[in-house]
Amino acid sequence: MYKELFIQVAGLVAKPRQAWQKLCADTDGGDGFLVKFVYPLNGMVAAAAFLGVFFAETPFSIEIALKMSIKALLSSLGGFFLSAMLLAELWKRFIRFEDNPALCRRFVGYSSVAVYSINIVLSFLQIIPLSQFFIMRVFLLFIATVYIVWEGAGTYLNIGETARLKFTLCITLLIVLMPELINRVLFMLMPGLRI
Repeated sequence: MYKELFIQVAGLVAKPRQAWQKLCADTDGGDGFLVKFVYPLNGMVAAAAFLGVFFAETPFSIEIALKMSIKALLSSLGGFFLSAMLLAELWKRFIRFEDNPALCRRFVGYSSVAVYSINIVLSFLQIIPLSQFFIMRVFLLFIATVYIVWEGAGTYLNIGETARLKFTLCITLLIVLMPELINRVLFMLMPGLRI
């Protein structure tokens, strides 16, 4: 299962057009991708946050590690579901005028691979104060996600060329900024976090 997951993630990051074409041929119309794709990646984000604290803190604190893990999981999953919900509303009102939340969840889930991957890597680097690299991190997430969403909008969703750029920028902002927004709110709500 994880081998297939890593192949999908690598494909979406390295060759998004071919990966989206394979996903178009996928006959699973339901939300089976949540169990096979989104939940395992979010679990890896949470585990990486826990292990990052484990390796970064000299007097290891299980409390801080658990808080960081919970914060990472909630911001990642909350960002996914909030982005998918907002995309479903945009989809229904402006693009296709039909309700298709499952398609929107799949699109946001697959388009978020850059966010998941970068968050996993950066969680292991908690020795470096990431607040100094916030702008660079958001810029990197934005560029990688724009490329994936651009290819998916044309290949997977069949968005026309005239609306494709606006759609790509709007959805990319949702995918990149929603987890960050939830992360900031959780940081304010969970006292005692140093990172």
